Amino acid sequence: MRVAQPAEMVLLCTIGKMKRLLLAILLALPLRLAAEELKNAVDTVIMVDNVNVTAIKQGNIGRNAPVTATLLTAADLERNGITALKEASLVAPNFYIPDYGSRMTSSVYVRGLGARIDQPVIGMNIDNVPVMNKEAYDFELADVERIEILRGPQSTLYGRNTMGGVVNVYTLSPFTYEGIRIGAEYGSGNTVKARISVYNTPTQRFGTSVAAYYSQTDGFYRNLYDDSACDWERMGGGRFKLQWRDLRDTRIDNTLAFSITRQGGYPYAYAGEDIVENGESVIANGEIRYNDPCGYSRTTLSDGITVRHDAERFTVASITSYQYLDDEMILDQDFMPLSYFTLQQKRREHSVTEDLVFKSRSTGRYRWLAGLFAFYRHGKMHAPVRFKQTGIERLIIGNIPDGMPTPTFTSDELLFDSRFTMPSFGVAAYHESTVLLGKFELTAGIRFDFEHDRLRYDCMSDAQGTFGTTAIEPFEHNGLLRKSFFEVLPKLTATFRIDARNSVYASISRGYKAGGFNTQMFSEVLQSLLMAQMGVYWSRDFDIDKVVAYKPEHSWNFEIGAHAASSDGRFAADAALFYIDCRDQQLTVFPEGQTTGRMMTNAGRSRSFGAEISSRILPFENFELSLSYGYTNARFLEFTSGRNDYAGRIVPYAPQHTVSARASYYVEIGARWLERIGFNVGYKGLGRIYWNEDNSLWQPFYSLLDCSVSFVQRHWKVEVWGRNLTGTRYDVFHFESISHPFLQRGRPRTFGVTLSVNL
Repeated sequence: MRVAQPAEMVLLCTIGKMKRLLLAILLALPLRLAAEELKNAVDTVIMVDNVNVTAIKQGNIGRNAPVTATLLTAADLERNGITALKEASLVAPNFYIPDYGSRMTSSVYVRGLGARIDQPVIGMNIDNVPVMNKEAYDFELADVERIEILRGPQSTLYGRNTMGGVVNVYTLSPFTYEGIRIGAEYGSGNTVKARISVYNTPTQRFGTSVAAYYSQTDGFYRNLYDDSACDWERMGGGRFKLQWRDLRDTRIDNTLAFSITRQGGYPYAYAGEDIVENGESVIANGEIRYNDPCGYSRTTLSDGITVRHDAERFTVASITSYQYLDDEMILDQDFMPLSYFTLQQKRREHSVTEDLVFKSRSTGRYRWLAGLFAFYRHGKMHAPVRFKQTGIERLIIGNIPDGMPTPTFTSDELLFDSRFTMPSFGVAAYHESTVLLGKFELTAGIRFDFEHDRLRYDCMSDAQGTFGTTAIEPFEHNGLLRKSFFEVLPKLTATFRIDARNSVYASISRGYKAGGFNTQMFSEVLQSLLMAQMGVYWSRDFDIDKVVAYKPEHSWNFEIGAHAASSDGRFAADAALFYIDCRDQQLTVFPEGQTTGRMMTNAGRSRSFGAEISSRILPFENFELSLSYGYTNARFLEFTSGRNDYAGRIVPYAPQHTVSARASYYVEIGARWLERIGFNVGYKGLGRIYWNEDNSLWQPFYSLLDCSVSFVQRHWKVEVWGRNLTGTRYDVFHFESISHPFLQRGRPRTFGVTLSVNL
């Protein structure tokens, strides 16, 4: 039995205290069984499937909006079993977040764009507050009222790192629901989830809510080296929300949220030929077997306050946030039972953002929006890499050219230690105007965006020994790198509204993803400095700025689309065609040969085109069908790695096809103890995905089937579910480390039961 670690004990104690606090609040707050109707709407109020959320910038992202969007209500999230953003993959066409590694990973691919590390291709906002670090994207979607997945550049309104789109998450408001919500779940892998929340409006102008959640799992994979669980997880968190309404035409929302995550190692299986040394098997194909600890821990805290005032002709909103991230990753970087090297990455980051939005209140022929945005981030990182006996012999001594002496080190471990200070800030001004000309609507926007990044590095090596007659001495290396980026991001959209439910649109926009510094290459930089001290130079050019820094990514995006719906609401469909011309696309590659680190590079030019379609049909009462399909063809037009020319090859890691279909049917029972029984069947398909730039490795198209049966009463619901019922075997990640291939399998067949209570 695995003994709880000190960090886990702190987490469990925190959750216990939180539960006792919630119980006290439960006893103190007056409880009501039904929510009152919200009399005074705020911001732009969106009503879809009895959902009431506020959106300050974009307005009504519903029918007829000139954008490709997937809208998921709380009911949609339940039907699809979505509890985290990565589980929304395949529900939205051409939107893919692979589930591998840890909650730190959060790699996002949209329409052929995306990268595994550093800057994201899609932005995220929670209750209108931007999430500044993608390492915080993967969290539990507890009491979420609605999710909008907007595909295509949103750079004019949101700026950096939204060239693939934006995900807007809106949490439940006490003005929408009042009472108590309780949930519990048990599933395969000894997976346990629990949540509780209280929503209360003591007056018509004041509302408050408290929510807490906890989840744990023993995982599905084991490390054969010591028969330990690889992918266990313990996570808990909470949210406290205050809302004021109608305070002299001023409304105030404040949301405080925190989460604590502890995870086990990375279930990466060896994918090469069996390795045998000295007549003994080291690792076989398909095995997860590594000898050094692996894991990830994360603590996040955020507070966002939105103040909006309605003047006679315009509204002004201030969105202010503070965000804190403290995480640590520990890796057996070779993922084998050999003593190559280990990596620790410990980071602490503080972020402050301010978004000031002015918006006209006119409903006439002309509407406008203008804003100012600023952010400041300050991060510190400690990233020691320890080379052990096998790593010293094969990665350092093994790279000494023939005919030169063999170095002798005084220790069987070498430390390459790096400490980074990473401050950055940015400011932006943006404007958008909309003119109505009969059934035509023209929107033009522009954003001026400036960002400045710095990287101060303090590195050292404790290497000591001899190389022939040359003494090997410990050394230090430090410096400061600076990068500034200024971008102009225009947008133009034309919409023809046939009627209130049907429209066609066309748009041209420029996307932008910020450049930066890849700190994970510093272990290789320090190896090169060690070689230089010994008088041995590698063939690679180790100019630090050239190796570590990477340029911004830009794109021009062209899209035409249409929205259609029947007057009786039984049919709705959306379709779009897109073309993307991308320059300096950011790619994560592994340096060739027996080297370490992951390198961010810029491909010269790529292009992507494709199509998306989604529909929802209600053929008869209590029966609903939904279908979505996305196709992407993304290829390099110009990309030379120095050794190979990849022009014409498919961009790796982005799926070519995404398919989702779901059928839901409710049978009315009408009994007091059981009102109805629901049946839900879903299908998801994905592929092909190429794993490398030369397209020699790939994951074929695969299919996943899930279903559930729910028993529903007014105040409770019990759902029995199964996922990947066919037991499909598929891969979600494939990579190389020091020329050895590894992969992670997708989740196997799982079953579970979920209880929800609303009082």
